[in-house]
Amino acid sequence: MTDPNAAPDHPAPRPSAAVPERVTIATRKSPLALWQAEFVAASLKAAHPGLEVSLMTMQTSGDRFLDASLAEKGGKGLFVKELETALLDGRADLAVHSMKDVPVELPQGLAITAILDRHDPRDAFVSNRFGRFEALPPGAVVATSSLRRSAQLRALRPDLAIVPLRGNVNTRLRKLDDGEFDAAVLAVSGLTRLGFSERIASAFETTQMLPAIAQGALGIESRVDDAPISLLVSCLDHPATHDAVRAERTLNAALGGGCHLPVAAFAAYTDEAQTLIEVNALVADTTGERILRDRLQGSRSEAVALGARLADNLLAAGAGALLEAVRQSAS
Repeated sequence: MTDPNAAPDHPAPRPSAAVPERVTIATRKSPLALWQAEFVAASLKAAHPGLEVSLMTMQTSGDRFLDASLAEKGGKGLFVKELETALLDGRADLAVHSMKDVPVELPQGLAITAILDRHDPRDAFVSNRFGRFEALPPGAVVATSSLRRSAQLRALRPDLAIVPLRGNVNTRLRKLDDGEFDAAVLAVSGLTRLGFSERIASAFETTQMLPAIAQGALGIESRVDDAPISLLVSCLDHPATHDAVRAERTLNAALGGGCHLPVAAFAAYTDEAQTLIEVNALVADTTGERILRDRLQGSRSEAVALGARLADNLLAAGAGALLEAVRQSAS
């Protein structure tokens, strides 16, 4: 996993004649989205000297619904829709996404052509008064933007009040500082990328709080038929992360899940050579009273198949009914 603020490390660039001389990256306007797009832009320019990169900033539907539930409005796919439209109509050459925000199904003609080395996938406990989640007193108020987190938090501590939280990272931290709640749970990667690592009181281990699908990973989306762009971004692809994320996304797709459902998965390598992988997953109800968990191990070459098999196991245990109940409650 990479330090998100470290200088990018790249292989020798491919011949300049094989790649475009300039590219346009579509990105949201939020501080985190801009950081991600600028990081990819800098990485591409470092790998391809002389490359000109411009950013096309856009406001997405998700940005316009910041005061509403994502589940009610259609899920986190709202954060990528307009960017994908810009790709399809040729206004942009590529888009940069937090992979946890990317729906399981992509529009026809688009693909995730590179996934960067994954940063810390864990969830962060953020509080100005308490150093650890376990130190919260009964009745304390914890805010989170995610059904996945809220279900696991309720399972861990049914004595707490779990409340919804929307807005970008800066807005969420400001609400915490204003005393609207006692603690918040956010992604470690997002806080670190924005320079807020000192705000992290502690981090949940993945055995305690299973991350969102592809949490901590950045992906590059581009047109399937744009071979020069695919070649351009190929130097940023991290194959081990790509395989792990594919396993997680395969599981999510097989479950019929979405970014706004209480589904979690994390594929981690169990050996230094990254040839063996373990995929952990869970499906929960919104109350955290019922959580189905399972895990499978195998070789890295089986990563996608492990994700599919794990989904089958969870469905056989009743995951389909749990997820359908969540969908019905959100409709």
